[in-house]
Amino acid sequence: MGAGGRMSAEERFEHQTPHEEHDQLRRVPTAAPPFTLGEIKKAIPQRCFQRSVLRSFSYVVQDLAIVSVLFYLAIAYFPTLPSPLHLLAWPLYWAVQGCVLTGVWVIAHECGHHAFSDYSLLDDVVGLVLHSALLVPYFSWKYSHRRHHSNTGSLERDEVFVPKPKAKLAWFSKYLNNPPGRFLTLFVSLTLGWPLYLAFNVSGRHYDTFACHYDPYGPIYSDREWLQIYISDAGVLSVAYALYRLACSYSLGWVVRVYGVPLLVVNGFLVLITYLQHTHPALPHYNSSEWDWLRGALATVDRDYGVLNKVFHNITDTHVVHHLFSTMPHYNAMEATKAVKPILGDYYHLDGTPIYKAMWREAKECVYVEPDEGSKSDGVFWYRNKF
Repeated sequence: MGAGGRMSAEERFEHQTPHEEHDQLRRVPTAAPPFTLGEIKKAIPQRCFQRSVLRSFSYVVQDLAIVSVLFYLAIAYFPTLPSPLHLLAWPLYWAVQGCVLTGVWVIAHECGHHAFSDYSLLDDVVGLVLHSALLVPYFSWKYSHRRHHSNTGSLERDEVFVPKPKAKLAWFSKYLNNPPGRFLTLFVSLTLGWPLYLAFNVSGRHYDTFACHYDPYGPIYSDREWLQIYISDAGVLSVAYALYRLACSYSLGWVVRVYGVPLLVVNGFLVLITYLQHTHPALPHYNSSEWDWLRGALATVDRDYGVLNKVFHNITDTHVVHHLFSTMPHYNAMEATKAVKPILGDYYHLDGTPIYKAMWREAKECVYVEPDEGSKSDGVFWYRNKF
C-alpha cells in the first residue's frame, strides 16, 4: 500500500485477479440508459458546478510559478554543472517541465469549455494567451473540440480519434499490425500526431474537402467563426515570431532545449491522454442509426496516471463526468465523479491498467471497428484487430 492506504495503478494492476482484469475489458452497455442526464445532474452536489475566478487563477499562478522556477534553474544553473550531471539534468527538466505545461494546456482547455469562470470574455482571453504560448490555435481548437463533445462516439460526426471500419482502412494498415508496426505507429502519433491533426486533420472526421485548423474558411468552421480563427492564427504566429527572435538572440539550440523539447512532451501527452480516453476494447461506437448524445458521452473511459492525475488537473481520471458536464471546473470533478458512479453503474468505466501497458494493448487490440457478427443491431461497432 502507498501513503494513505492507496495502491498505485501499477500495484493495483499487478495484484489484479483474472476476474478484475476481465471486468476492465467488459463491454460498456449500449442499450438506452435507465437514467437521464437530469437524474445524473441531481446526484451531483450543486457546488460542483460553481466556478471561482480566484480558485481557477490559483491553478494558473501555481503552474506558471513552477514553470518559471524550472526555466530559471535550467538557464542559470545547468550550464555550471559538471558534464555527467549536465547530461542528466536536461532530460529531467524536459520531462518535468513538459508535464507541468500539460497542466497549463488543460487549464486553457477548460477556458474553451467556459469552465474557468462565469465570464466568457475572461475565459477566452486566458485561454487564448495560454494556448497560444503552447502554439495551439485557441478558438480553432475550441470550436472543433466543442463539436467533438456534441458528437462523441459517432462514426459520422465525431471530430477526433474516429475509428474506421475495416473496409476503409489504408492499404498499409495490415503491414503495421505487428509489434514493430505498432511501435512505429505509436512513435509517430506521440511525436507528430498533434501538429498533423491541426494542419491536416489526421485522425479527425472525414470532410469532402481539405480540412485544417488554421483555415478560417475550411469545412471545420461555420461562416460566423472565421474572425476567431484569424485571431487564433495571429496568436500562434506572434509566439512563433517571439521564438524566432529568441533564437536569433541566443541560438536555435537554446530555444529547442528550454522550450521545444518540453513542448514535444506536452504534445505527446495530449495525444496519449485523448487517445486512451476514447480508445478501449470495451467502448462502443455508433453509426447514425443508433447514436444518441448520452450513450456517446458515456462511451469514454477514465484512466489512472498516478501522481500525474493531479499535475494534469484530473483531466485523466474524471473524463466521463467531463463529457457529461463540460462546463464543470476541474477542481470539482473528482467529487462529481464519486457522486455519479452509483447512478451510472455499468455505464461508468474506469481502467486502472498502467498507462504504458494500456497504450500498447489498445494499439494492438483497437485497429478498426465492425458490428458484432449476427448482432440484432448493425449500428453498434466494436474494436477488432484481425485481418
